Amino acid sequence: MEKRKLGNSGLDIAPLIFGGNVFGWTAGEKTSFQLLDAFVGAGFNCVDTADVYSRWAKGNKGGESEKIIGKWIKKTNKRDQVIIATKVGKEMAPDKKGLSRKYILSAAEDSLKRLQTDYIDLYQSHDDDSNTPFEETLEAYQQLIRQGKIRAIGASNYSATRLLASIAASKKNDLPRYESLQPLYNLFDRNDFERELQQTCLQNGIGVITFYSLARGFLTGKYRSENDLYKSARGEGIRKFLNHRGMRILAALDNLSQTLRTTPAALALAWLIAQPGVTGAIASATSVEQLDELKSATAIKLDGTAMDTLMKASSYSPVNNEQ
Repeated sequence: MEKRKLGNSGLDIAPLIFGGNVFGWTAGEKTSFQLLDAFVGAGFNCVDTADVYSRWAKGNKGGESEKIIGKWIKKTNKRDQVIIATKVGKEMAPDKKGLSRKYILSAAEDSLKRLQTDYIDLYQSHDDDSNTPFEETLEAYQQLIRQGKIRAIGASNYSATRLLASIAASKKNDLPRYESLQPLYNLFDRNDFERELQQTCLQNGIGVITFYSLARGFLTGKYRSENDLYKSARGEGIRKFLNHRGMRILAALDNLSQTLRTTPAALALAWLIAQPGVTGAIASATSVEQLDELKSATAIKLDGTAMDTLMKASSYSPVNNEQ
């Protein structure tokens, strides 16, 4: 299995990362264990989660995903075979959010307990916190690194300006820096990353692990009309993709996947993994069959013609008089 270096973190990860947001939500404990077994058994090694997953689901409080991963680690004793990436900062309770030193140190302990491990491989700031100085946040991470409780840090949902400012603060104060960025990026959502973040990461050697890599499932081809939105608990979030450009992207994926004898989902992930600066793509599955489809993406090598076809189809410029 190909492994890629994640910035200067010292972590080597496979280009497909399992999105643990489904654990404890659309995938129960038994299914989650099966998915983790199949994922790691195939040679993949990075699982992404967050303390807040899946607080939004009815009856949940947050921490459900980490707890399931922790139970799996305890049951299988495969801690050394998996790189755990989790996050801190989104609201767990009115008094539990943000990136203050006090909260990070407390939240890290909570995540370690849920994950049933002594260390977190990649601890990520889930959201930018403009109310807390970079130095305070980074000093908290430095303490955790010195204690051996985390190995490296990353950022999620940061603008290029704020990411660069955090790097400057790290350098000036001799503090750990964010070695990875987790941005929104896929065939449909290209602008935010490609406009500034891509070059910022390339120029500074920052690894990139993308979220919503399949545009909430839209790029699988499962959702093609408003009637399809009711197919899953995530359906309503896909409405915005049902426009001319979205259909154009699906048509290109359909045609190309038939030619290459693969699926739209695998093709969309293969395109993403091939983008400059991208270390790996996060994708979720709720069945082993779905996971098999996602895993196949890492074996697809797109030539220049295929890449051009997808780049043109996903362009923001109207095609054939589309409005």
